[in-house]
Amino acid sequence: MKAVVVNEGGSLSIEDIAIPKIKSSQQILVKVAYSGLCGSDIPRIFHHGAHFYPITLGHEFSGEVIEKGSDVPEFEIGDLISCVPLLPCFKCDECQKHYYSLCKNYVFVGSRVTGGLAEYIVLDKKNAFKLPKGVSAMEGAFFEPMTVGMHTLLLAGGCQDKHVIIVGGGTIGLLAMQCAKAMGAKSITVVDINQERLNLAKQLGADQVYNSKDLAASDINHALLPCRFEQIVLETAGSPATVRLAIEIAGPRAKIGLIGTLHTDITLPEQVFGLILRKELEILGSWMNYSAPWPGKEWQLVSQFFMDGKIKLDPLIAGVGDFNWFIKQVSSLNGKPMNGKILLNCR
Repeated sequence: MKAVVVNEGGSLSIEDIAIPKIKSSQQILVKVAYSGLCGSDIPRIFHHGAHFYPITLGHEFSGEVIEKGSDVPEFEIGDLISCVPLLPCFKCDECQKHYYSLCKNYVFVGSRVTGGLAEYIVLDKKNAFKLPKGVSAMEGAFFEPMTVGMHTLLLAGGCQDKHVIIVGGGTIGLLAMQCAKAMGAKSITVVDINQERLNLAKQLGADQVYNSKDLAASDINHALLPCRFEQIVLETAGSPATVRLAIEIAGPRAKIGLIGTLHTDITLPEQVFGLILRKELEILGSWMNYSAPWPGKEWQLVSQFFMDGKIKLDPLIAGVGDFNWFIKQVSSLNGKPMNGKILLNCR
C-alpha cells in the first residue's frame, strides 16, 4: 500500500509498504477514504515535533471496515467509520472518572503510533466511531476537528440561548461556530485579523464579525455590550495575542474556553490579568474531545448535526487530492499554517 512518510528534517515521501495485519481479536482493518492534515501535524512535520521519525501521521480520517477480529460485534464489514484517535487505558483514576482526555497512559493514532495518511490502517475497535447512514466519508474525516470545539462548549455547560464569541476564524473556529449555531446559541460573533475568514464566517452564519487588526480590543468590547451577559468566548487561534484579546473583549462573568495550543510563552500585563478578577471571568482549559459514554456526547452530537444537514464543509476545504498532490501541498506550507483543510483522497 501507499503511505505518506514524514522524515527527520521535514521532508515527505510516498512509500510502498505492506498492508498491516490484524493482530488481536478487537482490531479492525480499515480502508482509508479521506485523511486530513491537522494544524498540530505541522510542527510534527517541520519543527521536530513528532515522537519519532520516520512516521506516518494522520488522525483526522474516515474509512471502511474491510476486515475485523473475532471480538468486534460493534462493526460489520462495509461499515463507514471515523477515526477516534485517542485510546486511553480505561483503568487509571482519570479514566474511571471519564476524564479520558487526561489519561496519562494513552496511545494516540497518528502521533504515538502510525496514522491514517495511508491506504490502510489497523485500529482497535475503540478507535472507530461508526458513521450512521446518511453521513458521508468526507464528513467522517471532519468528526475529530469538530468535536474539539464541541468538547469546550460542553465543558461550558452548553450554549443554548447564550452569546458565543469565536476568537480565531480558522477551521477549528468555524467548525465550532457551526456547532454553536446548531446547539442553539443566541448569537455568534467571530473575531480574526483575516478579512477573508471573516467574510466566510458571515457566509456560514455568524451574526457579526470584527477584524481585530483594524479595531482595538476596547472597540470590540464596546460593540459587544448589547450581548455582554451569558457569554462563552472560545479562543481557537493559539497565540498569546488572541488569549489576551479573549480576556479583554469578554463580558461580565463570561466563560473563556482555551482551545488553541500556544507554542510561545505568554505574559499578561497587570491590567489584563486584573480583568479576569474584575469581570469575574471563568477560564476553561479544554484538551482533546472525549467524554462518557465513550467516545463521548461530542461525537454523538456531531453525528446528529451532519444527519440534520447543519454543517457546511465545502467552504472550509482548501483541496482534496491523491498522494502526489497531497505531499506537494503540505510541503509548500513550509511550516506555515493552512488556509483551509488539506485532505488526502485514498479512494
